[in-house]
Amino acid sequence: MRDTRILIKGAGEQATGTAHRLFRCGFKVVMTELAQPTMVRRTVSFGQAMYDGSCEVEGVAALKFEKEGIKDLDQFDWNAIPVFADPDGRLITQWNPHVIIDARILKYNHQNCKDQAELVIGLGPGIEAGRDVDIVIETQRGHGLGQIIESGFTQENTGIPGDIGRQSIRRVLRSPRRGVFKSDLNIGDLVQAGQLIGYVDSEPVHAELTGVLRGLIVSGLQVSAGMKIGDIDPRSKVEACYTLSDKARTISGSVLEVILVHLNRANKGSVRHA
Repeated sequence: MRDTRILIKGAGEQATGTAHRLFRCGFKVVMTELAQPTMVRRTVSFGQAMYDGSCEVEGVAALKFEKEGIKDLDQFDWNAIPVFADPDGRLITQWNPHVIIDARILKYNHQNCKDQAELVIGLGPGIEAGRDVDIVIETQRGHGLGQIIESGFTQENTGIPGDIGRQSIRRVLRSPRRGVFKSDLNIGDLVQAGQLIGYVDSEPVHAELTGVLRGLIVSGLQVSAGMKIGDIDPRSKVEACYTLSDKARTISGSVLEVILVHLNRANKGSVRHA
């Protein structure tokens, strides 16, 4: 498995869950992100390394690499996951991965082509298996979560967050306008319904329910109207802020299955032709 190079687009929560599992299984994993990522669940996102230089999620470390650091991967000891700022996808041609996973969950296809690698996987809606990528994985909570789809699309994006603690829309904090988000709170803080969370420029953002602040984007970022900027967990389990979710674990298990099936088929083919 150490000979299999895997590139994951995105380093948010779902991308991190997938990278975490594949890294622990012995694969060489590289992640790409924006220079200033806007993930909400930062305490369980390797994208936080873009701000801090390094970060750790459940015992696995990630390190920020500069673009010119691609040449250092040949000598890298792979004791951590490299994270590159690569919004244009240039690392694909420079590193030549065997497997590409689009885990950005953009809800549309962007710069994906199944000819880019031996195996190309997409997470979530808007990406077509068999055309844009080889396989897509269902990311919507419910009975189909983690389903492996070889042709067509996952379920369409409903725009409605999944239920957590019997709460859906009210648990998500969204920007009321375009501007700069500022907050003095931290992930893991307990908040009350009606409490001030922060501001977008001069407009306040309040919690709609009581719970623990499970996610919050970096203070000082430019945001757009309606953009997700935070997440409140009404179950008030602070420890859940620092561990991967059941959703992330389910999706990552499906990705691992797809990769192992691909490798097993490739190995059987090489044996037949030996």
